[in-house]
Amino acid sequence: MTSSSLRRICAAVALTAAAVAAAPAHAQLSLSSLLSPASKTKYPIVLVHGFIGFDNVLGIQYFYQIPKALRDDGATVYIASVNPSQTTEFRGEELVQQMKQWAAKDGVKKFNLIGHSHGGPTVRYAAGTVPSMVASVSTMAATHFGSKVADDILASTTPDGTFDKLATAGLQLIGWLTGNTTYKQADLLTALNALSTKGSEAFNAKFPVGAPTTTCGSGPEVASVNGNSMRWYSFSGTSVKTNGWDISDAILAYTADYFKGEPNDGLVARCSSHWGKVIKDNYAWNHLDEVNQVLGIVGKDAPDPVAFYKQQANRLKLAGL
Repeated sequence: MTSSSLRRICAAVALTAAAVAAAPAHAQLSLSSLLSPASKTKYPIVLVHGFIGFDNVLGIQYFYQIPKALRDDGATVYIASVNPSQTTEFRGEELVQQMKQWAAKDGVKKFNLIGHSHGGPTVRYAAGTVPSMVASVSTMAATHFGSKVADDILASTTPDGTFDKLATAGLQLIGWLTGNTTYKQADLLTALNALSTKGSEAFNAKFPVGAPTTTCGSGPEVASVNGNSMRWYSFSGTSVKTNGWDISDAILAYTADYFKGEPNDGLVARCSSHWGKVIKDNYAWNHLDEVNQVLGIVGKDAPDPVAFYKQQANRLKLAGL
C-alpha cells in the first residue's frame, strides 16, 4: 500500500469519526449513510417561500440556485407552490395537500420542512396539522411573532384602498406567473393581517409547539405534536445594506427604519425569527440574501447562502432525518 493510499484511508476514517461525534447520541446512523453525500437526508426536503414569494417565475427560483445545489449533493428536494399573499392557514393547507400528493406519488413517509419568512409559520401549520408527515421544521427569518412592517402598513392604510388594490393586483400576477392555482385569492390586507403582531399571536396560540421558553430566547430542539416527535430549528440575518450592486438593498434599508434600531434583516426582527433551537440569528444577510436573492448577489464578506442550506441538510442527515 502506498503512503498516499494510506493517507486517504486515514482521512476517510477521521471524517467518519468526526461525523459520528457530531451526530446526536440517539440518532441511528449506518456507515453507508455517514459516507453518503453530505446533503442526502433520510427524508426529502421541502422548501417553502414567503410573502410575495414564488416557487419559480420565468425560470428564476425563489430559493436561487439552492434546490440544484442540494440535489447535486444528494438530497431529494420538493419546492412548494403556495399563495403569495394569504393567511398562514390558507398557505399551510396548500402545503399539506402538496405533501400528501408527493407522498402518494413517491412513497414518501415524512418531510424535512424549511420555510423562509411567512414560509416559517406556514411549515409550522403543516407540522401541527399532519405531524406524522413531518420529521423536522427549519425556519429562516420567519415571521413567528409578526413584522413591524406589516403593523405599520396596516396602521397607515388609506380608506380608499387604492394602494391595496394595486398591490393585490401585482400579487395576483405573481401567483399567475408561477402557476399557483389559487392566485386569484391573493390579497394584500389579508396577508398583512396574518403577518402582523396581533395575527401572529392568534396563530401561535393555535400552534405553540417549538415556541421560545423565554423572551427572545430559544425553544426546544426536539418537541412532539400529538405524540409525533420532530426537530425544530431557526436562523436569521441582521444586516440590511449588504451589496451596493443589489437594487433590493435600498428598499430593505427603507423598511428597516420601521424597527427603530432593533436588529433586523429589513423585514423581520431578530427576536421574531426565534422558534425551536436558535442556531444563529445574526448572519450578515438581509431578507433576500437569506434565499440567495437577488440572483445570488450578497455581501462580499457574508457566508454563502447556498452553502448554508447544504449545511442545514447535513445537520438533519446527522440527526438521522
